[in-house]
Order: sequence, then C-alpha cells, then structure tokens
Amino acid sequence: MKLRALAGALAVTTALAAPAFAKDDLVIGVAQFAPSLNPNIDPTVIKSYVLDFAIRPMTAFDKDWKLTCLLCTSLPTVDNGGAKLETLKDGSKGIAVTYTLKPDLKWSDGTPVTTKDLAFTWKLGTDPKSGFSNNHPWDRAKSMDVVDDHTAVLHVSPIVTDYNQWDQLLPAHIEAKAAEGKEPGDYLKATLYNRAPTTVGLWNGPYVVSGYDSGSQIVFTPNPAWAGAKPYFKRIVIKTIENTAALSANLLSGDIDLAPGDAPALTIDQVIALQAQNPDKFSYIFKPSLTYEHIDLKIENPALQDLRVRQALLYAIDRDTMVKRLFNGMQPVAATWVNPLDPNYTKDTATYSYQPDKAKQLLAAAGWKPGTDGICRNDKGDRLSFEFATTAGNKLRELQEQVLQSQWKVACVETVIKNEPARTLFGETTKKRSFTGLVMYGWSSAVGESPRKTQFSDQIPTAANNFGGANYIGLNDPKVDADIIAAEAELEPAKQKPIWAEMQKIYAEQVRVLPLFFRAEPYVVPKWLKGFTPTGHGDYSPLWVENWSAE
Repeated sequence: MKLRALAGALAVTTALAAPAFAKDDLVIGVAQFAPSLNPNIDPTVIKSYVLDFAIRPMTAFDKDWKLTCLLCTSLPTVDNGGAKLETLKDGSKGIAVTYTLKPDLKWSDGTPVTTKDLAFTWKLGTDPKSGFSNNHPWDRAKSMDVVDDHTAVLHVSPIVTDYNQWDQLLPAHIEAKAAEGKEPGDYLKATLYNRAPTTVGLWNGPYVVSGYDSGSQIVFTPNPAWAGAKPYFKRIVIKTIENTAALSANLLSGDIDLAPGDAPALTIDQVIALQAQNPDKFSYIFKPSLTYEHIDLKIENPALQDLRVRQALLYAIDRDTMVKRLFNGMQPVAATWVNPLDPNYTKDTATYSYQPDKAKQLLAAAGWKPGTDGICRNDKGDRLSFEFATTAGNKLRELQEQVLQSQWKVACVETVIKNEPARTLFGETTKKRSFTGLVMYGWSSAVGESPRKTQFSDQIPTAANNFGGANYIGLNDPKVDADIIAAEAELEPAKQKPIWAEMQKIYAEQVRVLPLFFRAEPYVVPKWLKGFTPTGHGDYSPLWVENWSAE
C-alpha cells in the first residue's frame, strides 16, 4: 500500500511538473482581424500573416533575405537557365520562366497541386474584374505554356526584375465555379476563401483553417495532405483583441502565448514597458523591418491640392522627438517609403525637419491665416480642418494621433480624429478611397519590391478594377509610371539604383504622403517556443511554421 501511495504521489508530482514542451497548442494574439482570406485580394498585413500558416506562395524571401522556392523544385533565374530572354511575336522583349512544381504538393482534400492550378490562377489574375491586388501581378505573364502536370512556362513581358517572384496559387477544382461571374465584384462575393474558409481543399500549407469566428478568431489544425516536415502544434489559434492594452493583459495572464511583431499586435512602447516589468517572463525581439508607417493624404481634398499645405503639414510635426520618446529611438524617421536597409535606398531626397515657423509661412503664402480660435481660414472663411483616421484600439497609434494633432494645431491646422476598426478602415475606407483627409497606417514590403502596387496609375482603386489596387494616394503621374516600368525592366542592380533614386526624389517632393518612420517589429515570444525566426520583411515568419516547436 505504501509503495502504491508513493507511486501515486510521484505520478501526481510528475504531472504537475510536466515540462513546457508537452504543450501542443499555440495561441497567438493579434490586434486586427483579416478583412478577407482570399490570398490575392485585399492587400493587408494581417491577412498575409494569417494565410501564411495555411497556403504557400510560389516563392518567398527567407530570414536571410534570399529568394527561395516554396512550391517549385528550384528557383528559375537567367543565370541558371531556368529563365531565358526571348523575343515575342510582336517583336517585344520578354523572359520565358520555367517552373516545375514539387511533385508531392497537395491541396488539403488530397488533390495534387498541378499546373492546372497555376493556369487557373494566372487566367483569373489577368482578368481586371477579379479584383486581384497581389504583390506580384499575374498579368506580367502575357501567355503560359503547360508542359505537363508539374511544369509550365510563363512568358513575362516586358522584362521585369521580379520575373521569378509569384504569389499563392488557387485550387482550380474548387474556385473555378466562383470565378464564373461576369461582373466586377462577382468573384470576391463568391470565393469560398471568404464565404466558407473551412472548406476542405482550399489550403496547401502545413495547416488548414478548421475554425472561423468572424471578428474574433481563426483556428488552424494540421493539413493531413501536407507532405513536408510534420508541424509540431496540433492546434494554432489566431485570437483577435483589437484593444492592445487588453491584448497585453491576456499575454501576461497566459491566455495568449505569442504576440508577433510581423502581425498587428502589441505596439513597441507596450513591449518596451513589458520587458522592463517582466524581463525574464518572455523572450523579447525588436527586429528592424521594412514596415513603413505613414499618413496618406486625400489629394482630391481642395486644401490638400496645394503643395504648400502638404509641405506645411510635414514641417509642423516633430518626428525625431516622437521616435525618441515613444520608441526609445529604435524606429528611424522615414524620408520616403524606401528603408535605408534596402539596396535601392538613396539619401539624396528632400527632407522636412521640424520647422513650425516655416509651416506657418507656407500656410500664409497659400492663403491660410489664423482665426480668432487659432485655426487657419482662407478668404472664403473655410477652416483648415481635416478628418484624421487610423486603426481604432491601437493605443500607440492613438497616442501618435494626439501628438500630431497637437503639433498641427500649433501651426493653425485642425484635425478631427475619426478612427475605425481595422476591418472597416482597410476593408472599406482605404480600399475605396472614401477617406476625406488623412489616414495613418503601415505596410510591409518584400525585399526590393516595386512600388507599382501603391504608386502606379492603374493601381488607383476604382469600381472598374473592383477596388483591387492599393494606390490609395491617387497618384497618376506619367513620370512615376515610366520610372516604375524602367526600374522593373532593368536586370542589373547597378543600373536600377539611379531609377529608384529618381522615384524617391519625386515622392519626397510631391508630399502626397507624410512619411513617419520604419518600424522595429516588437515580438513577445514564450521561452519554450523554438524554431521561431522573424524575417523583417513582407514574407512573414509563419511561412516556416513547420519549424516551430515547444521545448
């Protein structure tokens, strides 16, 4: 009896002392809910982060910023012969890019991933009614030759530097019916990624979406058809808590395991404070990244059409002090969208240091003079007042808003804060360019990514393109278009740099955007999570989730 009692006591003690690596689920806290789950529609950071657990792009940059194949057997390049320069029938120059898909790839219903899916995605992606807004547009390929079930040739024209970078494929055997719509918007309404994301067969990554509670959480479980390294966790939950203070509290209580920096989650000031208060509870990572925080201006607003007003808005804010006080100096002030970490960065652009007196002079020259209440008015009596929006519930952004609002008021500019939940701000307001003044948010770029998506004239969201572009500033500049085309067509890095330099100069001179800073992405990681490696760019850490484990 004594031996049995002792054995029972040891069993209880062992159970109570079970090591952390016995944990087989992972709960990730984020501050936004994805507005949709179709991988090629609605270009938001949170959607990309979520999808990376369950569906893989053709190619991606890894943690070392090296382009790699995820769905293909090897990366085709001009140097290795997988991509070949060619002359098309119309005499134009192009590149024939040969892809061979990995033979063991399967959708989650067991259907093989084949060139039928590649051809289907390419065809749908070239249809302007589809509303595609992916990073690497499928319409770069003017034609496609299917060699067999696993090999195809994409004929890219004109020549572009990212000829071998392609996004996610769609399952033709499931999505073909949804793509039959004839009117703009039909596919977006019909796609099962949005209507029924738990449908078996939509996913080809290590996990599938097995639970979906709109606005609240998404549950992932292992993909039974996944042929790669077996994922460790039996369940991953992406839990949305839009109030970042509440998200932090959930992290401390243990209801959330991980707050990732490559998804909208905790803000850097919160993580700095959390580290000071709980230095040994978690691992803390501050990863320099390509994520660009900025304020878009609605150029159609009559007051904002005057360059002097736009310049004054930038001269009136003290970005250096804001970075020092809010971020411990870890987030460098931005001059344009190009990060100093990027090989195409130039420092030879117009800069706008904090000069409140100059801001007032510019406003006066533009016909705006302070009224009795301190707010500028023009000769017609119109107030210099703008609506100012960002993601509601993000305490750091709301604090930034208050700081900026105060500084602009000193320069006689009124801003009226009108924040919205992220799913509304990105799902409607920016997507349809319905904001009237200023909107503050961030985006993350891939390494060396062309600014086509955010600056090319045909990427201005309209009903005609099903609001598929991301040129929210409404930039329609023939010179910028020509530079983007030239930069994309130049395969030699040394010759790309002067073209990129010119684009940055134009961007800084036109001031359609108020650049703020580049983020150091803050991660709060459980000490038992192994194999987790942030990338610092637009191809996020979950693309390698099969390497994660608990120890």
